[in-house]
Amino acid sequence: MTSTDPTRARPAADDPADPGPVELHARNVEFDWDDVPLHWIPGHPVASNFISVLNLLLPEGERWFVQTYNEALPLVADDELASRMRGFIGQEAMHAEAHDRVLWEFLDHHGIDPRPYQLQMEWIFRKVLGPLDGGSREARHKHLIERLWLIAALEHYTAILGDFALNNSWTRLGAHPTMADLFMWHGAEEVEHRAVAHDVAAYFGDGYLRRGRAMFAVLPMLLILVQRGYRFIMSQDASLSYNYFQKSWHYHRGVRAGVLPRMRTIIFSTFSYFRPGFRPEHIGSTAQAVAYLASSPAARNAA
Repeated sequence: MTSTDPTRARPAADDPADPGPVELHARNVEFDWDDVPLHWIPGHPVASNFISVLNLLLPEGERWFVQTYNEALPLVADDELASRMRGFIGQEAMHAEAHDRVLWEFLDHHGIDPRPYQLQMEWIFRKVLGPLDGGSREARHKHLIERLWLIAALEHYTAILGDFALNNSWTRLGAHPTMADLFMWHGAEEVEHRAVAHDVAAYFGDGYLRRGRAMFAVLPMLLILVQRGYRFIMSQDASLSYNYFQKSWHYHRGVRAGVLPRMRTIIFSTFSYFRPGFRPEHIGSTAQAVAYLASSPAARNAA
């Protein structure tokens, strides 16, 4: 089936301000990390480090998304879905590149050596979650479907975090505009393409069991990786000497201030994924995402 406009994503059905179908495409961005402090949210060093964990986690994860979709794309006969996949691939590749630069121009610059953690991410996303080398063609195809559902489950959380990035108090509290823009630009694109991964996984093999199995695998994995990354950064941050109770106090202070998402909210949002009528468009606002992407300083600088 050929769409009249195959690169367009589906709008949210219940958003009266929704602009309608929007084209999915990669946006060039340009960030300057020279003057960004390690604790980029004033008065919130723990929250700054906690959010910066995503810079450690995302590059390899985004490359895995791209690799898996490039593997799946030739098997898609639906022209509209294939075009949305190409837009998704372009955006995720740009996300990986942008966050990869942060590792060396920001974290490494401030004395946080990302190499040990990056080696772990490479092993997870390239070896553990990489394509199945051996086995029959049927087994490799089944393995691909399982990976596509893992990506769909992960994209459920990236959409939730993207919506948080667009609606938190970073700017009001004086966060450095470069780092805030990085996560808001990325978050806006996650909201913009939030339905693609779910639709791709369903195209290859819809099923409540597959969806649930993927989510139960993704949630603990994500929590463990974020917690490991947080401990990794905090252990190398020579400017902080907080004990466990001080770090916990600062973390909850960040949550109360609106600079960190409530972990309880993220975990409970998992339940919405299991609703029979679940659609990713119910998360966030396309209108808000598109509006931010039109004004993002990094995108305007690149243009």
